[in-house]
Amino acid sequence: MSAIIQLEEGVIPDIIQKHEYAVVAITKHGVQTGRRLLENMGAVDLYYMGKFEAGDEQSRGIQLFNGSVRMLFPALFPKYKGIICIISLGAVVRMIAPLLQDKKKDPGIVVIDDKGEHVISVLSGHLGGANELTRETAAAIGARPVLTTASDVQRTLPVDLFGRRFGWEWESDALLTPVSAAVVNEEPVAIVQESGERNWWMHDTPMPPNLVVYDSIAAAEAAAPNAALIVTHRLLEENEQKLLENGVLYRPKVLALGIGCNRGTSAEEIEAVIASALEGIRASIRSVKAICTIDLKKDEEGLLAVCAKYGWPLVTYTPSELNEEEISEPSETVFKFTGAYGVSEPAVKRYTKNNELLLGKQKSGNVTISIGLIPFA
Repeated sequence: MSAIIQLEEGVIPDIIQKHEYAVVAITKHGVQTGRRLLENMGAVDLYYMGKFEAGDEQSRGIQLFNGSVRMLFPALFPKYKGIICIISLGAVVRMIAPLLQDKKKDPGIVVIDDKGEHVISVLSGHLGGANELTRETAAAIGARPVLTTASDVQRTLPVDLFGRRFGWEWESDALLTPVSAAVVNEEPVAIVQESGERNWWMHDTPMPPNLVVYDSIAAAEAAAPNAALIVTHRLLEENEQKLLENGVLYRPKVLALGIGCNRGTSAEEIEAVIASALEGIRASIRSVKAICTIDLKKDEEGLLAVCAKYGWPLVTYTPSELNEEEISEPSETVFKFTGAYGVSEPAVKRYTKNNELLLGKQKSGNVTISIGLIPFA
């Protein structure tokens, strides 16, 4: 059972902030929408009422609360860059009114209706980023964005929210401001994408001519742009770093880890094997989307602890599902104990729907790991 935040009048609760954006829901349908946002946007913290507990909140990093949601906002306001409320607009306005300071400090506030049909930019549309957060949120759930600011017409890329609805993370925020300035000032900006979702352009107009997509880092470097956006799961080599002198490196969630382990294997050992395997293929842990394994391991404490630490779902398959996948070295021994001829390799192939692995089955101590890449057309 997950720990539940008890909200009391006049007491600001302690919360655990992991990301820059929060999602708050208080109804059955709102919780469903919130869970969709967590799945589709990834880099958000989800809060909802304890009575809607589904049992997977701890493993997914979801925070439950009891009491009036009004008393949650004083804790959220100073910590989050944006707050997405699946609550009626009037109620949100009344709850945040006492907390407002000025447009330079207030977080972006976005409201979603209970059916998830409209996403409304409510507060701090420009400086707080609520307008772009509204667009990203609407795209993530297939809703209609509602913007009311007359000057919101540039229709270009929001550097700090680029790929947010897919769960992309930036490696560092140190250069977000100068790179954003290059984008909005229509300076030459290179975009290099090696992996991840391709449908990131949200507008119904062509990209501005100052934004140019290149198929390789080398090609982008040759063009000598003023700034760059690089989307890749790879750890860049030293001779590929020049674009990052005024660039932002994004990590798409495209890696799946297939893991088999002996019963009782510690989280520390599993984590060490993961880190070593990723380093071996020169891939970033920030691009990991999920751990996949056999359903016999759905309660494996070490796996659950690693997933909870990094916010990864633990995806499990039955032996019959795993046996439907082609594997390089079927094991009669594994079959004898699990009913499957392999675990790490078929699990990751089934999850990624990709038979080409970045790392084939590799055993280290009590852990076997395979790594796959999720392809996007």
